[in-house]
Amino acid sequence: MLEEIGNIRLHNQQISGTNFTTAQELVSWMGAMQAQDFAMAKWALGVRLPNSNETEIEAAINQGKILRTHILRPTWHFVSAEDIYPLLALSAPQIKSALKPWLKKLELTESLITKSNAVMEKALAQPECLTREALATELRQSGIITDNNRTSLLLMHAEQDAIICSGPVQKSKQTYALLAKRVPHKITLTREEALAKLAHTYFQSHGPATLQDFTWWSGLSVTDARKALELVKANFISETVNAATYWFNPDPASFTNKPTSPYFLPAFDELIISYKDRTAALLSEHHKNAISNNGLFRPMVVKDGKVIGLWKRTIKKDAVIIETEFFGTPLNVTLPFLQEAAKKYSSFLQKNPDIRF
Repeated sequence: MLEEIGNIRLHNQQISGTNFTTAQELVSWMGAMQAQDFAMAKWALGVRLPNSNETEIEAAINQGKILRTHILRPTWHFVSAEDIYPLLALSAPQIKSALKPWLKKLELTESLITKSNAVMEKALAQPECLTREALATELRQSGIITDNNRTSLLLMHAEQDAIICSGPVQKSKQTYALLAKRVPHKITLTREEALAKLAHTYFQSHGPATLQDFTWWSGLSVTDARKALELVKANFISETVNAATYWFNPDPASFTNKPTSPYFLPAFDELIISYKDRTAALLSEHHKNAISNNGLFRPMVVKDGKVIGLWKRTIKKDAVIIETEFFGTPLNVTLPFLQEAAKKYSSFLQKNPDIRF
């Protein structure tokens, strides 16, 4: 079964095939998708939505169908608008706790955070959404110091307080908006319901995965993660490999070990980053090449669920240069498929491909 994990994950993560046609449907299926690199995060959606393009993905963001916010571990993630409130209810307490040492160091007291939230609410009550820089200006004009990373912490805290979220992209710049304006209809779940929903979503979309993988991805405490799995494990099947128990959806369509096409996956893609143990996809000898010491995940080329190399792009006015670095020499029979996979990325950007193997 260990050899099949990669291809099953490709299926469940909607990479090797999908029935979804919109970004919102896809993000809802995935639960949350890491999105700290905005350009690459858009491709994480594009590679899972055949024939989509960057303009269509940005439209979903601009319309508020999907949101980009700090959630889960925390880092930037795409989440579906309908899931934002239950996810915040689960993860905000843990994130706020993690922020406390930084807030104390920078003398960001509770009263100052309350004031900051009020300033942002007033500024964003206007029709126009505001960039980070514009919000920082509003804070300074209200007497709030914004240097030494204070702006980042105040914005992140406002996200956890369900005050702000991502707004539309304006002139290639991302903006902030009031969450209550972007998602006026608040969905409320009990904590137990929210835990069950998050666990079910993760194991159906990311399985086969272990409890440790889910704990890492969700940012929940071990106790809460274990409780969440207990609530939903009757809906899944499990298999133990090398003392690790993997849980996954008993969907017959996911059980295929047929050779798959190669895929050019973005930096920080869920296929790699959403598991604590990544050895099913990334051999240990390639780890240092694919993931930097400070945790930067490079764009990877994947075939049969395993990382076979890396890629990078240089975007020009009308073209995109795609360069590759393989861990071994690709078989000649594979090259046409690699070219086709690379072309999908250039098509997503609506630019001409300049592929260099």
